[in-house]
Amino acid sequence: MLFWIVAAAMTAGVVLLIVPPLLKKPRGAAEDRADYDLEVYRDQLGELERDQGRGLISEAQAAAARAEIGRRMLAIAGHGKSGAKAAAPAGAPRSAILLAGLLAVLLPLGALAVYGKLGRPELPAQPLASRNLDHERGGPPKNVLAAMDKLKAQLAETPNDPQGWAILGQAYAKMGRLPDAAEALGKAVALAGDDLELLGAYGEVLISANGGTVPDEARKTFDAVLAKDPKEPRARFYAALARFQAGDTKDALERWRSLLAESHADAPWVPVVRTQIEQAARALNLDPATVTPEPLPAEQPPVAQNQGQNQGQNQGQGQGEGEDQQQMIRGMVDGLAARLEANPDDVDGWLRLSRSYGVMGEPAKAIDAARKARERAPKRPDVLVAYASALLSAEPRSSKPGPMPEEAVAALRQALEGEPENRDALWLLGLNAAGVGRTAEATDLWTRLLAQFKPEEPEYTLIRARLDSLKAGG
Repeated sequence: MLFWIVAAAMTAGVVLLIVPPLLKKPRGAAEDRADYDLEVYRDQLGELERDQGRGLISEAQAAAARAEIGRRMLAIAGHGKSGAKAAAPAGAPRSAILLAGLLAVLLPLGALAVYGKLGRPELPAQPLASRNLDHERGGPPKNVLAAMDKLKAQLAETPNDPQGWAILGQAYAKMGRLPDAAEALGKAVALAGDDLELLGAYGEVLISANGGTVPDEARKTFDAVLAKDPKEPRARFYAALARFQAGDTKDALERWRSLLAESHADAPWVPVVRTQIEQAARALNLDPATVTPEPLPAEQPPVAQNQGQNQGQNQGQGQGEGEDQQQMIRGMVDGLAARLEANPDDVDGWLRLSRSYGVMGEPAKAIDAARKARERAPKRPDVLVAYASALLSAEPRSSKPGPMPEEAVAALRQALEGEPENRDALWLLGLNAAGVGRTAEATDLWTRLLAQFKPEEPEYTLIRARLDSLKAGG
C-alpha cells in the first residue's frame, strides 16, 4: 500500500510540474521570449556537458549538438537586438488549456497502465553483493573469468607448466592487470627461460607495469634474448630504450641506428625507431637528418607495405602505448615469417615462429610453422616435440583426460627414439598413457623422467606426486 501512495504522490508532482506552465500567460514581448529561450539553451548546454561526462554521448555527438545550440542562441540574440516586438495574447491559448487538461488526466492513467503490465512492486531490491558489477562495468565476460579460474586451479595442481603460466599472463595483460601478468609470465620464464618469445613478452609486460620505464629486470631479460639472438628486433629496441632512459644516450642512439639500418622499410617498427633516433640525436645536439640511416628496401608486397605504413601512421597519431607494443610484436612476427619464406632452411627460425603464433593464440599457424621445421629436420627431437606441442595446443581443453592425437603421439615416440631421456617426450607420453588407462606404461615413462631430477627440485615433487597417484589408482 505504501508503494502506491508514494507512486501517486510522485505522479501528482510530475503533473504539477508540467501543467501550470501551459496555463501561464505568455511573456508580453519578443525580447522577453528571447531571454527565456536563451536560458533554456543554457540549461541544454549544461545537460549536454553532464551527458558527455557520464559517457552517454560521444565527443563528436557532443560537438555537433553544442554547435547547433550555439547557432540557435546567436539567432535569438540577433532577433533581440533588432528591437522587433510582438504583442502577446491576453491569456493562455485554448490549445494550451486543452493540452494541460489532457496531460492531467492521461499522464497518471498511462503510467498506471504501463506499470500494471510491466511493474513488479513485490520484487525486493537486488543486494549489491549479488550483482555482477564486473559485467555492468564492461569487464571480462563470465565465461572468460571461469576459464581463467579453471586455468589457475590447474596451475595450482601442476605449477611447473610454463605454457599454462604464459597463457594466464597473456590473459592478465589483456585485462590490464599488469602486475598479475608480470608475475605469471615471470613464472613461465623461470620454467622455460630459453623461449625467446616468452622472454620478450615478459620484458614488455614489465615495462608496461612500470609506466613505460624499462626496469632493471626487463633490461636483463632483453639482454638475455640478445645473447641468444643478437638480431631480435624487439629486444634490440627495448635494450636501447633502457640505455636511453638510464642516460647513456650515445649507446642508445647507436643501437637504434643499427636496428633501423638492418630493418626493411615496411617493418611496422620503423616509424617508432625513427622517432627514438630523432629524440636521442636532439638530446646530443645532433642533426637527426645526418644520423638517421636509411632502412633496407621493402620486402613485402605493395598491399602489405601499405598496411605497414598505415600502422606507422596510426602510431604517429597517438595510439596508446599498449597498442604500439602489440603492433610491434605483430610486425616482428610477420617480419620473421617473411624472412623464413626467403630462407626456409632456418629450422630454429621456424620453431621460434611456431612458439610466437602459439603465444598469440593462432594454433593453425603454429602447427604450420612447426610442420615446416619438421620437414627440414625430421629427426631432431626438439623439433618433433615442438610439432607435437603445437598439435596439442590446438586441441580443445577438457576436464577429463583422454588420448592425444595420434600424429602428436607418433612424433613424441620418434623424439624419444632419437633421445631416450628427452624430458618433454617422457612427460607428455606419460600423460597420454595415464589418460587412456595404461598405468604401467605411464609409470615406466615417469620413473625414467623422475631419475633426471634431484629430490629438492620442484619437478621431482610434481612427478613423484603423479606416480603416487597412479599407484593409488588415480
